[in-house]
Amino acid sequence: MIRTRGQRRLANLAGVAIVVGLMAYALYAQYILGLEACPLCIFQRVAMIGVGIVMLAAALHGPAGKSALAYGVLGFAVAAVGAGIAIRHVWLQNLPPDAVPACGPGLDYMLDAFPLIDAVRMVFTGSGECAEINWSFVGLSMPAWVLVWFVALGALSIAANWGRVRR
Repeated sequence: MIRTRGQRRLANLAGVAIVVGLMAYALYAQYILGLEACPLCIFQRVAMIGVGIVMLAAALHGPAGKSALAYGVLGFAVAAVGAGIAIRHVWLQNLPPDAVPACGPGLDYMLDAFPLIDAVRMVFTGSGECAEINWSFVGLSMPAWVLVWFVALGALSIAANWGRVRR
């Protein structure tokens, strides 16, 4: 149980450290292991960085009262959006082969050629490249692990910033 503002700061910093570690591994997987990030992976990275930014702000601010609650809810909300993206990605990966959508253009092209809302809609409609499973650990694909981490970080955001603390 978090009882002081110092403990609240440490819990939020732990969340930031987790996000930094996860992003470092994502970059390692992309640039060292050669696993190219699909459009849904990029969106998940953006959401993960968003969770880290909220938790960093909460750690630096060290809030009490309603502002702490706001950080907790905001961190949870960003994690929930990321979890939704990861759920969509896992769903695409588990489609039968004949139901997988065709590969579409890359994210860079979509963002250059189409309005933002259309590009986002195209990403969430899915692409064959997003359905590919080219990495797994203990039977779970990378998007499934990202989903696990979004749930854990959303819970940590609430736990770290919910409730009264001593000054």
